[in-house]
Amino acid sequence: MIKEEDWQARYGQPKRKRRRGKWRRRIRRFFTWVVVLAALAGWFLWQQNGLSTETLTVSSAPDGFAGYRIAVISDLHGKEFGENNQRLLDFVAGLEPDLIAITGDMIHDEAQLAMVPPVAEGLAAIAPTYYVTGNHEWAAGVVRELEPMLEDCGVKVLSNEYVVLEQNGERLALLGAEDSNGYADQKTVGELADQVRQEQGDVYEVLLSHRNNHQEEYAAARVDLTLAGHAHGGLIRLPGTDGLIGPQREWMPDYTAGLYDLAYGQMAVSRGLGNQFPCFRLLNRPDVPLVVLE
Repeated sequence: MIKEEDWQARYGQPKRKRRRGKWRRRIRRFFTWVVVLAALAGWFLWQQNGLSTETLTVSSAPDGFAGYRIAVISDLHGKEFGENNQRLLDFVAGLEPDLIAITGDMIHDEAQLAMVPPVAEGLAAIAPTYYVTGNHEWAAGVVRELEPMLEDCGVKVLSNEYVVLEQNGERLALLGAEDSNGYADQKTVGELADQVRQEQGDVYEVLLSHRNNHQEEYAAARVDLTLAGHAHGGLIRLPGTDGLIGPQREWMPDYTAGLYDLAYGQMAVSRGLGNQFPCFRLLNRPDVPLVVLE
């Protein structure tokens, strides 16, 4: 009969080793999945909160405004990037804009009015800042409170009106159109553009208007450059697409991000900064495009 020590010397304890090895493999797999899931969660959060920009160069502007930089803020939807939106303010300041254009949907709920003053004052401290409404401010019924609040914070509200900017002996008209969710009898973009031409003559026109999908109206009004948002970049931007989901929940929308040539003039569209729950972004980080005139 073989002795126990001889058995162990010859055969060892294979069952215990196999059991121990099986648990080690399970533990390794568990921690691998934890790391993978954590990385995916971090990437997903970065897609929702990681600020990005791109430079959109417009070559048709007056020579006197060559190098003029416009940061476009659109579709914030009450979102805060850090306390009092300080991370957003630092990001915009780093772009060194000459002008900041807020093209609507700053908030979509009355409860979000409290977050407006810090970001509005912060933007106005960086560069002259102009604002037009989006569809959600009108839908939420907050326009009558929001517009004077912005003015008190140093932001100029363009309510179907315009201002003339002058630089190096040349002029540029900055137009602002209230969103079409507003008053039924309000001035149209075409009427506003005609008013500018009647009062200012032949001057380069830059229009702030929320909706990217009104491009035919902007072209018909013969506006030189329109700054817009509204589409949130199509939410999910797969290669070869202009986004998968449009503002009316339509599939494969157009004109959702970047610079586009229209039948007349051009349109620069921001992918926006926030969303309304339950929307989320993929391959489409929050966006502050920088429009540079040349």
